[in-house]
Amino acid sequence: MKDQYKTIDEYIDTFPKDVRSILVKIRRLLKRAAPGAVETISYQMPTLKMNGKNLVHFGAWKNHIGFYPTPSGTEAFQKELAPYKAARGSVRFPLDKPIPYDLIEKIAIFRVKENQKLK
Repeated sequence: MKDQYKTIDEYIDTFPKDVRSILVKIRRLLKRAAPGAVETISYQMPTLKMNGKNLVHFGAWKNHIGFYPTPSGTEAFQKELAPYKAARGSVRFPLDKPIPYDLIEKIAIFRVKENQKLK
């Protein structure tokens, strides 16, 4: 992996095909859930920003997809995230299990609504 990425495409292109397809699908659903959000790289991960604030980050690791919807995003979905390894503001979705795309989208929509309240 490179140490510095300039674009989300550049980041995604560094992964094997199976992981790339997961990242592309997550990217698409996040863009659908957060119309108008700006894509960027932050903390060397794909990030969506809205109203100048980080909305969510996501990335691939050796054995999991990391999703970082801020602490409020994980706290609001504790029950649904219980089967996954999670920490304050982050969750790991194992690559050897189905990725919960619907849950990722629900959390992203929650973060959009939360972000709009903070305008």
